[in-house]
Amino acid sequence: MIVSTMSAATDLVAASLARLGPNPEYLLQHLIEVQRHFSCVPDTAVEALAAALDVTRTQVRAAIRFYAFLHESPRGAFDILLSDNITDRMLGNQRQLRLLCERLGVQPGVPRADGRVTVGLTSCTGMCDQAPALLVNGMTITRLDAARIDRIADLVEQGTPVERWPGDWFQVDDNIRRPGLLLSNPVTDAAALRTVLSKGADAALVELERAGLRGRGGAGFTTALKWKFCRDAAGDERFVVCNADEGEPGTFKDRVLLTSYADLVFEGMTLCARVVGARQGFVYLRGEYLYLRDHLEAVLARRRLDGLLGAGILGESGFDFDISIHLGAGAYICGEESALIESLEGKRGVTRKRPPFPVTSGYQGRPTVVNNVETFLAAARIVQWGGYWFRGEGTDKSAGSKILSVSGDCRHPGVYEYPFGTPVHQVLTDCGAEHTQAVQISGAAGATLAPAEFDRIIAFEDLPTAGSFMVFDQSRDLLDMVRNFAGFFAHESCGFCTPCRVGSALLRNLVEKVAAGQGSRHDLEELRHIGGVMRAASYCGLGHTAPNPILNTLEKFPQTWQRYLRSAEYTPSFDLDAALSEARGLTGRSDAGAHLEQET
Repeated sequence: MIVSTMSAATDLVAASLARLGPNPEYLLQHLIEVQRHFSCVPDTAVEALAAALDVTRTQVRAAIRFYAFLHESPRGAFDILLSDNITDRMLGNQRQLRLLCERLGVQPGVPRADGRVTVGLTSCTGMCDQAPALLVNGMTITRLDAARIDRIADLVEQGTPVERWPGDWFQVDDNIRRPGLLLSNPVTDAAALRTVLSKGADAALVELERAGLRGRGGAGFTTALKWKFCRDAAGDERFVVCNADEGEPGTFKDRVLLTSYADLVFEGMTLCARVVGARQGFVYLRGEYLYLRDHLEAVLARRRLDGLLGAGILGESGFDFDISIHLGAGAYICGEESALIESLEGKRGVTRKRPPFPVTSGYQGRPTVVNNVETFLAAARIVQWGGYWFRGEGTDKSAGSKILSVSGDCRHPGVYEYPFGTPVHQVLTDCGAEHTQAVQISGAAGATLAPAEFDRIIAFEDLPTAGSFMVFDQSRDLLDMVRNFAGFFAHESCGFCTPCRVGSALLRNLVEKVAAGQGSRHDLEELRHIGGVMRAASYCGLGHTAPNPILNTLEKFPQTWQRYLRSAEYTPSFDLDAALSEARGLTGRSDAGAHLEQET
């Protein structure tokens, strides 16, 4: 068996190398392929990849240990990961986890002895509008309930291949509840490309400037200016990258755009390539969206046949551009553009020091444009219909519309598109939210809003957002939300800098201490202090924003914390008297002398 596995791993690596080539930038893609076949990356594959790609074994193992979906030891023939965002928890994912583990006789995260199955948790899978959800061997199953969990256990025990599981389980709906400026028409006839060919790249930039388009990933940098910087940077090779690593908890709009608007997204990338002079583009697709890869490859293949990708696009000599899909492997930090580029190059996704910025030194050190899915779609429509069309909605500082991923305590979760300037209370009304206690906007790293703030507007000048909009009604304990987010950030910290690596773990531990009823006001002050240090001293945006849900709720919802406090003074989280209970049981003592004296 060992010899067979070694031979199979070597053969698989050879096939992957033949398909993708021996470039070290493709290391992560090779590792993902090996992981899918063996539920781990065997030592034989590590050796073969190190030799073929001319990298060290240490570099290969470092990549495996960095990404959550890669493993050095087998996970089982069925690797099941339940989505663990707070919205999944609100819908009962913990109960479903216990049920599935009981049925299969496993402990969470521990492979079963017979190698059949592993059951565990993963971060948000981008299915909050049809949660609870899980991944089985990387494929998405939505709308879990007790009956479906029970049937999954049966199929695992029977060894039924995932390809033969009920097809409707894998259905992922768009759930577009309110289309607007961008979502009203998914059809494209290459109008943006024909326009840039007839009027020129400079004219396209003028329309983007006139539109006032800013990046829709959250940072809001002016799109036309970014493209200009890349075009004007020194060097004879440029790249265009679509950031589809939609990892912010509660965000799923890009999933919908890639499903039903992929042509427009690819058209926006191709338009960008024409403007900046790039010949190669990449879509960095988050590992949780593996199920979308075949669909996206089919759209790309059709566009090549239609003369919209490849050499001589639309018959224009020298207009050569193509797009490749690169999968991520479960690392939230790769949503940051420089970490994404590191991952695209096959490395660990650790953020780069800036400057230089990607527009001058990005992929392989060449000028690179990185925009998110929604931005490329918007760019295609703007060049097609004009900047004034886009400027017709929004505010003076925030032109156009914003697509929101709405989930949580509402009757109609899904995707909503609004003009910038729309107040929060309008979204709550439209999605059927009632008795709302709080809104978490822009994901775990965003802002927690109290009811007094529901008149605030969604706009760069007030509430900028990458798209997540999570609703919590009066029945929810907001500390559950904070615990979930604190655990998420502690897990997702890349570990590069001390303020984030240590600070996120300290925040998580202190939050858990308070939730366990062992906290004091001193601990709340420590949370504020550590959060302040992280905001000031962390290397990248993850560390800067990780304390947000803690600091926001301490300020706006103090009662959430106060009711858990044990005393006003310092309280140790370790209960020494409780730890002696086993010794008392062994000696048969329960008298007062067998207990530590409690201070009153």
